[in-house]
Amino acid sequence: MARPVVAIVGRPNVGKSTIFNRLIGDRLAIVEDKPGITRDRIYGVSEWNGKAFSVIDTGGIEIDGDDVILKSIRMQAELAIEEADVIVFMCDAKSGVTQSDEEVAQILFRSGKPIVLAVNKVDNLSRHDEIYEFYSLGFGDPIAISGSHGTGIGDLLDAIVDILPDLSDDDYDEDVIRVALIGRPNVGKSSLVNAILGEERVIVSDIAGTTRDAIDTPFEKDGQRYVLIDTAGMRKRGKVYETTEKYSVMRAMRAIERADVVLIVINGEEGIIDQDKHIAGYAYEAGKASIFVVNKWDVVEKDDKTMHQFEKKIRDHFLFMTYAPIVFLSAKTKSRLHKLLPVVQHVAQQHSLRVQTHLLNDVVSDAVAINPPPTDKGRRLRINYVTQVAVKPPTMVVFVNDPELMHFSYERYLENKIRGAFDFEGTPIRIFTRRKSDES
Repeated sequence: MARPVVAIVGRPNVGKSTIFNRLIGDRLAIVEDKPGITRDRIYGVSEWNGKAFSVIDTGGIEIDGDDVILKSIRMQAELAIEEADVIVFMCDAKSGVTQSDEEVAQILFRSGKPIVLAVNKVDNLSRHDEIYEFYSLGFGDPIAISGSHGTGIGDLLDAIVDILPDLSDDDYDEDVIRVALIGRPNVGKSSLVNAILGEERVIVSDIAGTTRDAIDTPFEKDGQRYVLIDTAGMRKRGKVYETTEKYSVMRAMRAIERADVVLIVINGEEGIIDQDKHIAGYAYEAGKASIFVVNKWDVVEKDDKTMHQFEKKIRDHFLFMTYAPIVFLSAKTKSRLHKLLPVVQHVAQQHSLRVQTHLLNDVVSDAVAINPPPTDKGRRLRINYVTQVAVKPPTMVVFVNDPELMHFSYERYLENKIRGAFDFEGTPIRIFTRRKSDES
């Protein structure tokens, strides 16, 4: 199910990133200790009263070019408006209504998007009266919040979920494999779509950012039905869209959420840059099956070691996705293109794989017998049993005597043993540790 998007907009130093962290809570903790995942992020997931939504922190969107604060704010607001279903307009109670606030308000008015006005830094009751001047911005009742103390966050979340749109899921059958192509601009995503389909369905240009919007293209190959979701790396609406690399991450989010398999397209000619790691990290965090596709392999000068060396670079840069297969190809010449869809089909199957509980416990028991958990202050982790509770991605719950004794390194050891027994190529595995209750 696609999640609606909420963007936090406002001038600098009003506390956008603090509120962003409050809204997403501890949902990133599961991946924070994974090696190689980029720490600076502008995107997260929140849930309130059973409604999940994505959150964009526009404070994390860096604008290249002239260092003019007002211009930067305006550009960030425009980016958020284009992507968001609901916008949280943040102001600062201590500063009162500023010219920058009024400038952003005018942009938001013209957008026609639902707006929630939040006034931050209302750290005590004596400051509460300071929110009334913000009625002048014309967005109704301001919500008093304090990022530093966490007060008012529940009221803010109530206001957000009250106006979230209901996004219906795609009308595709269960047996259809939804494939999203993601990657920074000009890696050849649209050319790859055209090559797979064998016809010019998507406009292709050498100019980064010519894809206008996410495009769904259903097709069938060898009896298997697919839908290709081509993400619009950037929209061509002024220089900001060409110079803000993080915007391509924002553009990829909805496609990732809707996909079963994500193709992380890398420009073989240019090699790997940090932006590739950002985008791949979001596919990992979303729990999607993934394949690295190295495009433009036809223009790379090669010898018998080139492919192996490039593969090693990918493994070194993407330590958190060692399970993802790598396909080298050329969308332009269609060289090695025939290798792609069989890999897509295989990792989609692994993404949906469910292992019987007794088989899973046999593997874990053998793993523990070969390498018992280390002791911690004289106490040893005891694993009672393990069961798979979900697919897409495969999710395991390990019941133990004390979850705090499960060290990350031992969890990774168990994951590797499970992968060795059941493959799970191309898909992340989620492992949660729970205390075994006395009754069970």
